Parts: sequence; structure tokens; C-alpha cells
Amino acid sequence: MKKFWNWKSRTVTNQETKETSLERTLFLNGTIAEESWFDDDVTPQLFKDELNSGDGDITVWINSPGGDCVAAAQIYNMLMDYKGNVTVKIDGIAASAASVIAMAGTKVLVSPVSMLMIHNPATVAFGDTTEMQKAISMLDEVKESIINAYEIKTGMSRAKLSRLMDAETWMDANSAVEMGFADEIMKRSGETEDIEVPTVHNVYSRTAVTNHLMDKISAKCRIEKKDMTTADSLMERLDLIKNWR
Repeated sequence: MKKFWNWKSRTVTNQETKETSLERTLFLNGTIAEESWFDDDVTPQLFKDELNSGDGDITVWINSPGGDCVAAAQIYNMLMDYKGNVTVKIDGIAASAASVIAMAGTKVLVSPVSMLMIHNPATVAFGDTTEMQKAISMLDEVKESIINAYEIKTGMSRAKLSRLMDAETWMDANSAVEMGFADEIMKRSGETEDIEVPTVHNVYSRTAVTNHLMDKISAKCRIEKKDMTTADSLMERLDLIKNWR
């Protein structure tokens, strides 16, 4: 399992009281759960155990184009349930599912050069009209659950949030603060923070994410030899969609 998160801890001293405390920082870099943790009991529990392995306030640095909405929902819930304060700092991009995680912050700060993006959930579905209707209904419910997180943070109406998601809305730092998705823009600190340099990722690409998902489906289709005829037919359809996009 490839971890998309990393914890760093350091001891800091209060200059006035001389008391020491442990400062915990969580880095979320890259795609949220490249290997989906849908039906996975191990990965969510591992994340939760590491989150609750200490106490006190934590800082969460986010630089992610998004990913698995199931993983994002669980991480959001874990951070919301955490006893200490959670300061979220967006230093690159918080798009799609990553923007949902950002909404769990007690305070959300954005870099002057960072971006935040919200859009409608997407999936890949095959089958007859009944299956297509099921997929549409599922996406509608997923969208409503995502709006819940945005509504709690911004106080914006659900109708307006829905329209912003329909339009695939990108926000710079100023827009994110003005619209309530963030609280402040990060300022230059007087002291140098000992933080990990985040990995630089390419700009979010819906086509890349879609193709990545379809490649996974194609790989799984070749597992059962008895289903090769069906699998090959499915792969032809996947390749056709990929080339069309």
C-alpha cells in the first residue's frame, strides 16, 4: 500500500513559560489513496491510529489534486472528530476530494500562490439503462454529501454551492477567503519553519484521472481467464473512451 500521507513531529519550547510540547504535522501530498480503500479495513485504520497516536493541536499541509471520495470522506470525519485544533495549510493545490479534507480544519490557511477547486463527483459505469440510473443516483447522493462539508465551512446556500460545483470552480487565495472556503492567506513568518518541502505535482487533469481509473479497471478485467471474452470486450470499450477523450 502506497501511503499518500506522512507525519512529522518536533519538540518546541515556549519562550515565555519555557515549557516544551510536541508539535505534530501531517503532510497530504499527491493523489488521495491511489489504491482505493473502498472495502479496505486496513488503510483507514492505519491512518486513524497514526492520527490518534498523539494529542494536542496538529497542522495539516495539503498539496493534492484529489482522488478517492470515500477516502476523503473518512479522513474528513477523522479530522473533525479529533480532540485538538486542526490547522489546515494549502501550500499548492487542494482540488476535488482534497478540498473536502481541507474543510475539516478548525482554521484553513492558503498560500498566496495556492489554488482550491471544487467540482461534481465522477465515476465510470457500464451496463443497461437501469445500471446507468443507479450510477446517476449514486453521484447525486455523493454530491449532496460533499455539499454538506462545504456548507458547514462556508455558510453558503446549498443551491449556490451546487452551481459552483457544476461549473468546476477554481479559486485563488483571495477568492477562497472571500467565499469562505479559507480563513486567512498565509503570511511570511519571522522565523523559519522546519517543514518538509512538498512534492510538486502536475496541474489537475480530469482526463489523466479518468484514464488512470480505467487502466485499473482494465487490469482487473484480465484476472479471470474464464471471463476473457467479456474482459476483452470491456477493454475495447475502455480504449475507445480513452481515445475519444
